[in-house]
Amino acid sequence: MGLLDQFALFLISLLANLFSAFSGGGAGLIQLPALIFLGLPFVVALATHKVASVALGIGATVRHLREGGLEKNLSLYILATGLPGVVVGANVILGIPGRHAELALGVLTAGLGLYSWLNPGLGQHNTVQHRGPGGFAIGGVVLFGIGVLNGSLTSGTGLFVTLWLVRWFGFDYRRAVAYTLILVGIFWNGAGAVTLGMLAEIRWSWIPVLLAGSLLGGYFGAHLAIKKGNKWIKRAFEVITLVIGVKLIIG
Repeated sequence: MGLLDQFALFLISLLANLFSAFSGGGAGLIQLPALIFLGLPFVVALATHKVASVALGIGATVRHLREGGLEKNLSLYILATGLPGVVVGANVILGIPGRHAELALGVLTAGLGLYSWLNPGLGQHNTVQHRGPGGFAIGGVVLFGIGVLNGSLTSGTGLFVTLWLVRWFGFDYRRAVAYTLILVGIFWNGAGAVTLGMLAEIRWSWIPVLLAGSLLGGYFGAHLAIKKGNKWIKRAFEVITLVIGVKLIIG
């Protein structure tokens, strides 16, 4: 890439990851199509994006950990249930018709935004619910399914984790976004990057620019989320999910 293309890619990565860190997911909506538009085949673009998206998690982690750490047992639970799904999804992506998967994901993603919009009090306060054996079992099955989506399709799957933590476990939006960006951003995306890296090419010469945009976008997006609070995060979540859903449906 020339200098102009690198600068454009940096700005795209910065904005995509800033919005993602603020709303709890969705960087792939902008960043992945940009990589394809600039000439990468889909699988190469997906693998390259996965590597760069780990930096989003790192940037957001630096900011969120200044506000306090995550609950250890719950973090391990999210990793243990989601990571196997990520590996499964990354292995099966080449055998799935991309357009069919995008349509289904678009409908589900738009549905998340509508559900949140129709429930004004959702995610405004942190409560403890479904923390017994049955609740964790159901929660784990859903997280595994989201992990499969995360490993195979990158657009907006972090948003699924954010809403599931809010709806099922009673997180407020700010707390849910912190868990999503740290655990999904670093570990789920990291597992997907490693798996896809073994199956497809990663365009390493593009990684430095993407890493810079992801790190800065992740940090400043997390900063905005912490400062603005649950009401603004909820609105951003709803807008991002609806935009991503419509984009995936239209194609």
